[in-house]
Amino acid sequence: MTNIALTFKWSRWDHMLALGFGAGLSPVAPGTVGTLVAMPLYWGLKSIDPELYLAAIVLGLVAGVYVCSRVAHDLGQDDHPAIVWDEVIGYWVAMLGAPLTWQYMLLGFVLFRLLDIWKPGPIAWVEKKTPGGLGVMLDDLLAGVVAALGLNFLAFLSTNYFDLYASP
Repeated sequence: MTNIALTFKWSRWDHMLALGFGAGLSPVAPGTVGTLVAMPLYWGLKSIDPELYLAAIVLGLVAGVYVCSRVAHDLGQDDHPAIVWDEVIGYWVAMLGAPLTWQYMLLGFVLFRLLDIWKPGPIAWVEKKTPGGLGVMLDDLLAGVVAALGLNFLAFLSTNYFDLYASP
């Protein structure tokens, strides 16, 4: 594995983005730290129009494929643990449609991290079969989609439960 401290360039925008503004340099759980960086960014983005939020995700995904490819090449490893921009975008996807509360943000964090770490079924398959920056981004995108489905289902259940049993 490449020594990240020797190859990371603070002056390069692609390194800064791919490494989550430095979060990927964490010696412990860089993916989790990268997801923590995503949370305040999400809080700021979520208050904009839903179409702009979705556009930010798409732009972040496209930029991520590019920068993750470049930085992976620079580091000499396809999905180096320091590359955490995929976690940022994956978390943003996980939060699509979720209520903007700290409870859902925390639940989204936990669901997304569990899915990203365990990589059930098609998530693991995509990670193994898709090379380069696209592969780096796609497994987290899928983990985010599954987490979003789970979060939105929970939000639906809790809303309907409280609506059904609310006192008149």
